[in-house]
Amino acid sequence: MLFNTIEFVFFLPVVVILYYLLPVKFRWIMLLAASYIFYMAWKVEYIFLIAFSTMIDYFSGIMMEKQTEKKSRRPYLILSLLTNLGLLFSFKYFNFTSSNLNSLIHFMGLNKDIPLMNFLLPVGISFYTFQTLSYSIDVYYGRQKAEKHLGYFALYVAFFPQLVAGPIERFSRLTPQLKMRHDFTYENLANGLRLILYGLFIKMVIADNLSAVVDKIYADPSQYSSIDIIKGVGLYSFQIYSDFYGYSIIAIGSALIMGIHIMDNFRTPYLAKNISEFWQRWHISLSTWFRDYLYYPLGGNRVVRQRWMINILIVFVVSGIWHGANWNFLIWGALYGIIYLIEKLINDSFKLEKKHKPYSFGHLALAAKTFIFVTIIWVFFRSQSFTEAIAVFKFILTNGNTATETLNLPISTLIFLAIFIISDVILYNYRFDKWSGNLPFVIRWSVYSVLIFAIIVFAGVDNFPFIYFQF
Repeated sequence: MLFNTIEFVFFLPVVVILYYLLPVKFRWIMLLAASYIFYMAWKVEYIFLIAFSTMIDYFSGIMMEKQTEKKSRRPYLILSLLTNLGLLFSFKYFNFTSSNLNSLIHFMGLNKDIPLMNFLLPVGISFYTFQTLSYSIDVYYGRQKAEKHLGYFALYVAFFPQLVAGPIERFSRLTPQLKMRHDFTYENLANGLRLILYGLFIKMVIADNLSAVVDKIYADPSQYSSIDIIKGVGLYSFQIYSDFYGYSIIAIGSALIMGIHIMDNFRTPYLAKNISEFWQRWHISLSTWFRDYLYYPLGGNRVVRQRWMINILIVFVVSGIWHGANWNFLIWGALYGIIYLIEKLINDSFKLEKKHKPYSFGHLALAAKTFIFVTIIWVFFRSQSFTEAIAVFKFILTNGNTATETLNLPISTLIFLAIFIISDVILYNYRFDKWSGNLPFVIRWSVYSVLIFAIIVFAGVDNFPFIYFQF
């Protein structure tokens, strides 16, 4: 089992203390060891997958840089692609592909089956494979020099704060920081702890308490009234946001204490005015990855309109599949692509969307529209199958006031959820560490006290794993 939230809180100070006590030239060794220990706490043998992928990409990068022509570099890029995507396919998509092929084989009247593999999905495999793939692609195109130091490259792949759920960092941004000398500063410590504190609050107090409620709704929506199901669907929007956002800022804060700046992964996405802006504010590291390594190579918007529309759909569908081997994720991605195109075409034709000042009526109205779309689409993400997703919508339409169970949300959870929503509005285009650091002393420490009190007293009873660990 991967470190839970509390265990990580004890693991991090040990790493930070050793980091600053050790001479600079030995710090990478300690960080790499800590990163591998962090991952092996989940499943020891799967560390060999990271090590294998690291060795292949390190070798591929070195060999590509030695070649003067793209044609000569191509075999090593293919080696990197086949290795990383091959591992990803084998562990994440093989059984999904085999199951669908078996259904097709049975439909054709044949009595044969493709065997399934009984492997546990390596936690975070989609994140670290994409991170190392970006390096190989950049070296191939000459945008990045190959890393000669195996240790620093291995640390780039496995850096523990963002190893299992991102943000997905670029080599050119992260590795130079790993090589730099970072002296202990109060500013980095204070800002890092502020982010960790806020991340723990929204994960343990918001996400974990909402999980217990949302899980009951999705386990059997037929037992709840239409209103309660709608409430549960809406609450999931905040559950997944607070869960993933919480992890991201804990990761950013953990790295910041050591002087390492990781990119922001969220910027108040539920205040986005349209789907396009939503994806500029949600899981930013993945959105920019697909932009740079899929959308642009497909031609981006420098193609005829029909081809551009296909490019958009491809990116969103692949993004959906990235999240999981399930038809629901494909549908989830496709729906985003369709709504994105519809909004774009309507706006281009009628110029309905104008520039709105933050918090203006026009801004909030458009944000509400986007939130409703996103919340509806989340049903496909949360459901275990397409049939289950359709059942949720069916019971919303047919259950009315009929219910054998009642949705009970503690008043404390409602209060802290309201605080989280208000804080998200306040932090529009800001980050919690900078915002809170500029508050007067008394107000600042009052905020800290409320967050600490909430974590101690109102944290969820059950320890729910971070949702994005499964990807």
